[in-house]
Amino acid sequence: MSRTRISLAASAAALVALAAAGCAPQPQNTPAAAGAKDAALCTTDSPSLHKRGRLTVATDSPAYEPWFDSNTPSNGKGFESAVAYAVAEKLGFERDQVKWVVEPFAHSYAPGPKAFDFDINQISITPQRAKAVDFSTSYYTANQAILALDGSAFAKATSLSAFKDAKIGVQVATTSYQAVLDQIKPSKQPSVFSTTKDEVTALRNGQIDAIVTDLPTVFYLAGAELENGEIVGQFGYAGGTPEKFGLLLPKDSGYTSCVNQALDELKADGTLARLTTQWLSASANVPELKR
Repeated sequence: MSRTRISLAASAAALVALAAAGCAPQPQNTPAAAGAKDAALCTTDSPSLHKRGRLTVATDSPAYEPWFDSNTPSNGKGFESAVAYAVAEKLGFERDQVKWVVEPFAHSYAPGPKAFDFDINQISITPQRAKAVDFSTSYYTANQAILALDGSAFAKATSLSAFKDAKIGVQVATTSYQAVLDQIKPSKQPSVFSTTKDEVTALRNGQIDAIVTDLPTVFYLAGAELENGEIVGQFGYAGGTPEKFGLLLPKDSGYTSCVNQALDELKADGTLARLTTQWLSASANVPELKR
């Protein structure tokens, strides 16, 4: 048989096959089939998991309070540990199927493959980071907070107006600068620093009286960077862009919609609000400051 005849025969066969396919049901294109496929992706044996049959969760080390407790993410204590296990339960995982791994914060949103299913580590959702990784919907919106030195004139302040004449430090390009102007309305222009390390140095040296930044950063600075830091209080700020934390997943992960669904359920049944109150308000006991 010549090459031409083989091609014609093959073409004819292809036409017959296409015609038959056109008449036959195509279940993979139906909504029901698509739903079944999505459901399959959200099982504990999903091929989208880093390792099928277990949920691999990452965070940095050391893991600070109130997000974690005793630097032991697997104990279920602290806000982010509790949220991770709540998400795992919604996804159908038993507690012993959750495997914790260490992922340095700065590496978490770098491009490339990931050795986890999601990372939970006070990671802000930003458009720039979202170019390299996936983010879930937000599980926490951070308030602004004020940090002073224990024993200073502002350490026991009970209102925002008490900081009117204080020298306040903020970090460049953050929401905090505008929050200070709008909420505290200080008599002195806030000092702007390039890094939180510069802010801490200025606070230690007496160049500023207080630092204003998001509450999670204040917790970190008080716990890890200062021996005599005093978290004076927190306040909400509706202006600017609220800082929202999300679970970080590998780019284009097939599991992103699954964790979003789990978070939606935790919001709807009140679990997320309860965990927030338990670990970030009651335990942390940071008073809310008003003018």
